[in-house]
Amino acid sequence: MVALTTVCWLGLRKARIHAGALQTALEIIVEVISNQIGEIIRRDTERYVAVLGTLFIFLVCANLSAVVPGLKPPTGHLETPAALAAIVFFSVHYFGVRSRGFVDYIRRYAKPNLLMLPLNVLSEITRTFSLMVRLFGNMMSHELVIAIIVFLAGLLLPIPFMLLGILIGLIQAYIFTVLAAVFIGAAVGSVEAE
Repeated sequence: MVALTTVCWLGLRKARIHAGALQTALEIIVEVISNQIGEIIRRDTERYVAVLGTLFIFLVCANLSAVVPGLKPPTGHLETPAALAAIVFFSVHYFGVRSRGFVDYIRRYAKPNLLMLPLNVLSEITRTFSLMVRLFGNMMSHELVIAIIVFLAGLLLPIPFMLLGILIGLIQAYIFTVLAAVFIGAAVGSVEAE
């Protein structure tokens, strides 16, 4: 987090119209994330970019930290995916209430009839749980596979698996963020509920 904060601070502390290389790179990243979120949520992305963009950038850096010798990805431990899933859970409800109003937002849980209320509430909890388990399981299993291969085959054979780990880390960050955007989009009423 210190490294991410420092890079952002250095790139944007003296933001100019004629940007330098770091400011340009940061603006491109924000623009790409904003466009992707806009395609999912189908609304003005200004409200959602801060949460979803930060989530994506954090996940990319956390997942790719496995490539650095001596570092273990924080997403390979259950606490980090659980905290991130909790952030998504509360963000979904925050944006839903903010967009629809409290009464209308709560009323959607009773559709098509009041008997569906417990199932809809359970659905909210289980999809957040599955978001957490998906990220944790994929990152932990990758770490475990690399450790087994290093133990059995030596130091050079795991290199292709480490390259695959980079791809897995990027894909998992993308999937987590896209699912969070879909959940928020469903809550604010811009996409069909699942």
